[in-house]
Amino acid sequence: MKKFLAIGAAALTLVGAVTAGVAAYTLSAQPTADTAFELAVDAAVLRQGSRGGEVKEVQRRLKQWGYYTGAVDGIFGAGTKKAVIAFQKKNGLTADGVVGKATYQALGMTDSYNALNGGSSGSSGSSGGSSGSSSYTSSDLYVLAKCIYAEGRGESYTGQVAIGAVIMNRVKSPSFPNTVAGVVYQSGAFTAVSDGQINLEPDQTAYNAARDAMNGWDPTYGCLYYYNPAVATSAWIFSRPTVTVIGKHVFAK
Repeated sequence: MKKFLAIGAAALTLVGAVTAGVAAYTLSAQPTADTAFELAVDAAVLRQGSRGGEVKEVQRRLKQWGYYTGAVDGIFGAGTKKAVIAFQKKNGLTADGVVGKATYQALGMTDSYNALNGGSSGSSGSSGGSSGSSSYTSSDLYVLAKCIYAEGRGESYTGQVAIGAVIMNRVKSPSFPNTVAGVVYQSGAFTAVSDGQINLEPDQTAYNAARDAMNGWDPTYGCLYYYNPAVATSAWIFSRPTVTVIGKHVFAK
């Protein structure tokens, strides 16, 4: 009888040890909140071999802007990587072909940027900026490029981006129409609309400047107005506080 009790006690001890070990393993195997977040962040970063809807959206934007010529299939292959690198070089980013926080920001993919930024509502522009191009269409891009070309095709690249930035600043301002077309075609707003030059076809430089302006590059620091002092006739425009001068244009608040 004593021998049976001793064997039973040993068995219970063994079962208890195994159970405790399994429990300890289970607890140690469960990821912490920090680990889970790190895994989510790692999954959100896109690189060659990635697949899914985020990849497809990156491809769509890069194709719309002329960086990518392949299929919008959600597969991050060599062609997509090459397009990402070209986009990164153009926007002053590290050209590694990996779509992380800075590249999402430059692409205007606000939700993806925020996911990598800890869920915050940080800005999302090209090298810093606004709401990004995610809320704008190809038609918006076309109208913006047309206005930039018509108004500033003789200006430097920065000067052309600055014209686009003024238009985008107006879109965001409650004092102006809240669409790109509404701002561009507002009565009396732009000389190029009045004299018909708005109907000229924009070149690639104007498209690039429009994309950069949409993605948040603002060389004017928030200006709502610009004018050429050599030809401007409105006394009111001269009264606006000057912020910067780029090429032939004065940019004012």
